[in-house]
Amino acid sequence: QVAIHPSHSFSIFLTSRLLGADMNIRKRFSTKLQFLHRLQEGIAFGDGEEYNPGEYNRMASSFTKDYKAKNYPDDAVPTASPASTPKEATSRGTFTPENLELDYWDIVETRNREIAVEYGNDVDTDEFGSGFPLSERGRSVYGTLDPEKVKQPEPKFGTKDYYKETWWNTNNIPWAPDSVLRHVKVGINGINVPWMYYGSLFTTFCWHNEDNYLYSINYHHRGAPKQWYGVPGTKKDAEGLEKVFKNYLSMKMRDVPDLLHHITTMFSPRLLQKAEVPIYKLLQYEGEFVVTFPRAFHGGFSLGPNIGEAVNFATHDWIAHGADANERYRSFARPAVFSHDRLTFTMAHHLEDQKSYKNCKSLLKELDRVVKEEIQLRKRLLSTGVRDVSDIIKLPKNRLDQLDEESADYDDKRLCHACKHVCFFSAVACECSQSKVSCLRHSHYMCRCTPERRYLMIWSKEEELEDTLRKVRDHCDSLKQDMDGNESDEASVHSEDLPDIAQGVEKDIEDHRGIPITTDPYTPPRLLEDDDDVLDDMAVSSPPREVTTDEDKGSSDEGEDDTGTKETQ
Repeated sequence: QVAIHPSHSFSIFLTSRLLGADMNIRKRFSTKLQFLHRLQEGIAFGDGEEYNPGEYNRMASSFTKDYKAKNYPDDAVPTASPASTPKEATSRGTFTPENLELDYWDIVETRNREIAVEYGNDVDTDEFGSGFPLSERGRSVYGTLDPEKVKQPEPKFGTKDYYKETWWNTNNIPWAPDSVLRHVKVGINGINVPWMYYGSLFTTFCWHNEDNYLYSINYHHRGAPKQWYGVPGTKKDAEGLEKVFKNYLSMKMRDVPDLLHHITTMFSPRLLQKAEVPIYKLLQYEGEFVVTFPRAFHGGFSLGPNIGEAVNFATHDWIAHGADANERYRSFARPAVFSHDRLTFTMAHHLEDQKSYKNCKSLLKELDRVVKEEIQLRKRLLSTGVRDVSDIIKLPKNRLDQLDEESADYDDKRLCHACKHVCFFSAVACECSQSKVSCLRHSHYMCRCTPERRYLMIWSKEEELEDTLRKVRDHCDSLKQDMDGNESDEASVHSEDLPDIAQGVEKDIEDHRGIPITTDPYTPPRLLEDDDDVLDDMAVSSPPREVTTDEDKGSSDEGEDDTGTKETQ
């Protein structure tokens, strides 16, 4: 057993109202078949059975109850005490988080038992519904906009409209006032459109950090707790985990260098502790949010049947982290979920949102880096004989008010042939191909033609880039003059500065002392028609029906990987 301090690698927020998922949906979603005894190997997950939410919930409950009956037959009253005494923690007769954690790592590390679980991860909320109701004030991608409701005051806490409009609603938080993702108007599943997660005992969200190093927020709707592990997102700590990963799976990574991005590998916190990488853990219960920070690695597993929901957001201090992620993706030739250059230049055209000198300075630093490289590389390529055809070929101007669906589709057509970077400002093309383009860094990889056959396609002229840079610099100077001395220029907090135990942890442990681990399937409450204090559209569960699973179904080492699957938990 590994002793790990609970800490604010994660932040926990509580809500006083619990929401629910729709158990009446008949459409089925796919699941991933996870072999616990092979999670250390980094193999792709196979396909599990398909379920609708009600079916999955009952299957997960049955699986958890069967495991409990076989492994804890003497536990008549299961308790989920996060603060067991040493004697209780070592007792193998009770169905507690401590013992389930021991069971999990025993299976994963020693492989003395072969257990398969089916995980309903990355379930599309547009198809299967969110656990939160949709906004009617234009606050979410798939919500609606009622002009009359926009004029009304903010809804009172506890009312039906409150849950539709609160920024804590996972559908709304990407577009919250200080989230830069509010400029991304196209729906991107798992990024600004939440995913649902249907879990069962030991279903695992493997080690990963978020796409583009974004923040994430995960809400626990219903069911058994989730065991989380996390590593701070500092460069030193994140690279420490990556080093452990590479050392542990060095042979596998020769064939799959970006294996860590596939989100298919789980290894013990013990290995991180041995390498002196700081690691923290917590238990997430119903009604709690978990927030992960940029580049912070996290992973974990469920302690029974549960339902969660997660999405990304980004405050203005994310810019530097996004730049680091962008460079990393280029080194692996991995497409980003959206163009970092487009988003930062869109932010530069919304300077009214920049109210902090520190954050504006970070934006200016990133823009200055990008613009300098762009101009220098253009001059270098032109000096080698590459032609500037901007006066001959008229290209549409980059849209900088927002990132909409049309803009995203256009960006997908100008990915660098070598590094998959969106060629946002300019691109190199050649007479030998009508479809292939390259970023300015990698034009020499595009083909074997002479530079004279290549030409430069320019969407943003040098004057436009310099003008944008000047406006941001002026705004930054203005914010600096307005500073009252309360804003610190210190941009980072080192992991060694974090306390061993986060504020509020002791109270959280006490609050959950003695709460049993949920093994029963979730049944939404039946509500009265005139009950205005809670949501009136929470569904009543469908009649039970027997569900069978095939735990012997296999997965292939050489099958398709899970790179197309983003896991936000």
